[in-house]
Amino acid sequence: MESSGRPSTAQMVLLATSSALTAVFYAIYKKKAGTVTRLKEAKKISLNQDLKNILLEAPGKCVPYAVIEGVVRSVKETLNSQFVDNCKGVIERLTLREKKMVWNRTTHLWNDCEKIIHQRTNTVPFDLASHDDTVAASVRVVRPLEASELNLETTYENFHPTVQSLSNVIGHFISGERPQGIHETEEMLRLGASVTGVGELVLDNSLVRLQPPKPGFRYFLSRLDYDSLLRKQESSLRWWRFLTVLFGLAACATLAVMLWKQYLLQRQRRKERSLLEEFKEKQRKRLQELNLQEGEVAPSACSVCLSRERSCVFLECGHVCTCDTCYHALPQPKKCPICRASIDRVVPLYNS
Repeated sequence: MESSGRPSTAQMVLLATSSALTAVFYAIYKKKAGTVTRLKEAKKISLNQDLKNILLEAPGKCVPYAVIEGVVRSVKETLNSQFVDNCKGVIERLTLREKKMVWNRTTHLWNDCEKIIHQRTNTVPFDLASHDDTVAASVRVVRPLEASELNLETTYENFHPTVQSLSNVIGHFISGERPQGIHETEEMLRLGASVTGVGELVLDNSLVRLQPPKPGFRYFLSRLDYDSLLRKQESSLRWWRFLTVLFGLAACATLAVMLWKQYLLQRQRRKERSLLEEFKEKQRKRLQELNLQEGEVAPSACSVCLSRERSCVFLECGHVCTCDTCYHALPQPKKCPICRASIDRVVPLYNS
């Protein structure tokens, strides 16, 4: 805190930053908490012969937020893996990532860097069917690429290192970028994979569809079961709650320090005013003892004896209020007669 009583720039920046981050993390935490709450309240529906009857009895033939667990079944066509024989699925994602080393001019170190240079996702219509093959009930999954937690299975990956000549190596050191190679991966949602879907369940004529729910509800497609999916969301929620509390405490601690220092400053100022009034009262009594009026005393007169010239500068308070004789007459430990601050050293004052 500055001598004027205003908070320092560092304190203001710390308070503003911690407060802003607390607000951001709290907003994310509230959003995550709402997701977890709605996920817990979602209606769990089994894939069996009663599925259509449940939807027929529901308002609008729709369950706004439902949980369905089943296995992936193709509708008409399937996608074949480009690298693995007899590997079929309904979603295929091909990704090419460029890996390189980048020179950090600040730390003077080479850092790993990865960038997606190409990605293509293919999908075909698919259903979620019951784990029991004797049950004919199924649910058509709509717009699966919009779902969260769509963790596809990696079916193939390969790294193609970059072949470099001597001139290329020299050029890379000069430019600060050293290519390492291309990382190629293929990911798929395979036929027969167990999937948990959470979304809006609708009966459209004779077709049951699982589709993205209304705004405010998250659409999930995950290879985790419902309990594991819920635990994962709760774990993420605890992390955001921890960050919110951490930065909230930092903001409160910074504010408390600023208020405490402001309180100490105000108390010091009140004490100084009280001491100054006390000093002026003693000065008036001294004037009465000497039968002098306040206007008859020279402005440069010693504040103690009121006769000799002031000739001492007290440090660190900076007051010039006594002559050398009165300074030496002050009791130990020597303190300024005006503000009662300790006198660390004295600088002689010469009037010319």
